[in-house]
Formats: sequence, C-alpha cells, structure tokens
Amino acid sequence: TAATILIAQYFGAQNRGKIAEVCTVSFFFNGVISLVAGLGLILFHQYLFSWMQVPDELMAEASLYLTIVAGGIVFQGLYFSLVASFRGHSWTKATMVVSLVMNIFHIGSNALLIFGFMSIPALGVLGVAVSTNCSKLFGLVVLFYIFRRYLKVKISLAYLRPFPWKTLRQLLSIGIPSGGETLSYQLSQVTVMKMVNLFGLIVINTKVYVYILATFCYIYSIALSSAVQIIVGYLIGAGKTDQVGKKVADTAWLSVVICSGLTLLFYFGSDYVLRLFTEDPAVLALGHAILLIEIFLEAGRGVNIVMVCALQAAGDIRVPVFVGIVCMWVFAVGLAYFFGVVLDLGLVGIWLGMACDECIRALIFIARWRSGAWKNRRFIDVE
Repeated sequence: TAATILIAQYFGAQNRGKIAEVCTVSFFFNGVISLVAGLGLILFHQYLFSWMQVPDELMAEASLYLTIVAGGIVFQGLYFSLVASFRGHSWTKATMVVSLVMNIFHIGSNALLIFGFMSIPALGVLGVAVSTNCSKLFGLVVLFYIFRRYLKVKISLAYLRPFPWKTLRQLLSIGIPSGGETLSYQLSQVTVMKMVNLFGLIVINTKVYVYILATFCYIYSIALSSAVQIIVGYLIGAGKTDQVGKKVADTAWLSVVICSGLTLLFYFGSDYVLRLFTEDPAVLALGHAILLIEIFLEAGRGVNIVMVCALQAAGDIRVPVFVGIVCMWVFAVGLAYFFGVVLDLGLVGIWLGMACDECIRALIFIARWRSGAWKNRRFIDVE
C-alpha cells in the first residue's frame, strides 16, 4: 500500500529517480518482513489454533497446511511489492493477467496433488499446501520477468548505498499504520471465528460458505479502491487536489451499488448458490438468514474500502487507522459477542455485530472526507 501511494505521487510529480528508489526499498524490506512473518507462524501457530479453539479433528491437518504455506509467505511478500510497482504506474492489466495465469496453475496443481494422477500419489491437504507455494513462486517469477522486461524501472542494490532512510521512513509512515489496521482487522476476524467455533460444525460451515460468497461481492470494492488510490495519489502528486473529491465520491457510490446488488442476488438465489457447497437444510436456512444481513454489511464495507484507500493516498493515515481499530473491536467484536453469545443469537447475532461495525465506520469516513481535512497532506516534496 505504501509503495503504491508513493509511486503514484512521484509519478504525478514526474520524479522517475525516486520511483526506482521506492521500488527497491519496498522489494527488499518487504522480503525481510515476509520472512519474519512466516517464521513467526511456523513457530507459534499451535498456540494460535488452541486459542481459536480449532476442533481436535481439524488440528493436525490445519497445522500441516499452515506450516508449509507459512514458508511461502516470502514469495507472496515479494510478489505484492512488484504488484505495487505496477499499480503505481497504472499497469493493472499486467498484474491481472499474471494473477489469472497463476490461479489457473494453482487450480491445476491442486487437482493433481490432492487427488493424484498416474504415478503422482493423492496428497490431500499436503498437496493443497505444496500447490499453494508453487503457484506463488510461479507468479513471482513471471511477474519479475515482466517487471524487468517492460516496466523500465530498475531494482538495484545501488539504491541502497547509502541507505535511503528517508524513503524507508516514508514507506513506514504509511505502511505501519495501514498494516496495523489490516492486522487489527485480521485479529478481530480471528476473534469472531473463535466465537463461531463455539456453535459447532453447522455454524462453522455456514460461516465459511457465506464468506466465500461475500468475497465475490467485495472483491469489486477492492478493485475500485486500488484504482482510486492510484488516481488520488497521481492527482495529489501533480497538485490537482480540486479534481479528487468527485472521483472518490463517484467511486464510493459505485462500490456500494455493486456490492449490495450482488449480495441481493445471492440472497434471493441462496438455495441454488449454497447448494454448490452443501445439501444440508440447516446450513441452507441459516445461510439464507445471514445473506439478508450481509446486504447491509456490504453496503458499509463498499464505502469503507474505497474511503480508507482514498484517505491513505491523500496522506490522511492516522484517523482511518484509529477509527478502524476502535470500531472493529468495539462493534465488530463487542456487538458480535453480545448479540451472538450473550443473547444466544448465534451466527445471526455475530453477523449483526459485524454489519453494525461496517455501517458505523462508513458514516464516519464519509464525514471525514467531506470535512476536507485530508487536503494538503501529500507525502512527497513537489518541485
């Protein structure tokens, strides 16, 4: 996120030398952070699983899977650094094509290693983990080749001598708060999953199935937010602040329409869509009820994803992070526990709590954007 914003702002300011420096620092530093994160998961995932109350019958395979996949996080970290460089230059089609090829490779290798073929044995969960790492490495190699061949940006150790501490501080000033918010969200979701695990396999499975459907809804918000982040960064770098407001507002409304509209379709067709996963009538009934709440949750999330990225790109970092962290734990976790566990509404109550969180944050971010407090907060010096 930090690299995308800085590259977009320097691109708007027409400063090519700083772009190469940002790409280099981002690539190497992200590699180090990814190695540390992977090692941490390998060493401590058992404690995390125990705290989450993962059922005993799932523990062995979950541990095997995460141990192997954690070793491949470094591939994903380096891949994301390259993706940021492409996005900052508005080369989004290249990353889309590579992602498509990588996922086709992932699906094919999954099928091959899970079920076996001829002399290749059926490896089950082990096969899924190996396939995941292989696909990440494959995507990294392909994207790095395209980066060196076509983007005309040089990643070189020469940019690290003397070490560009100012560039690293700029990256961290964006990355640490942004990453902190993302980490807080993931931890809040882990805590919510801990609550879900209290209600048994039917509820666990319903949560997983509905979350898959929700991903198909908010993935468009993520795409729109990436686009608006690049545009806002470029306009801020070019000193064209007056053009930013309308573009962000239009994108946020489009995000809400798409997210809520798709969720509405899933709600009315839930019996057909959920049957792709299961025939269990209890899961189908519970999933239908959850998808009704999901309509309102996605409306809030559609605003949040776009607004947070726009505020970050404009240089307004701390307020979105503070609001996000407070609301996630007070509303998403607190109300989910109150409705779901205390009032014994189960998964319906948990989803109500998460929907309240998304909608409240949406209203706060809209107010923040309309206040104009984000103006004149760019990260770079424009000559």
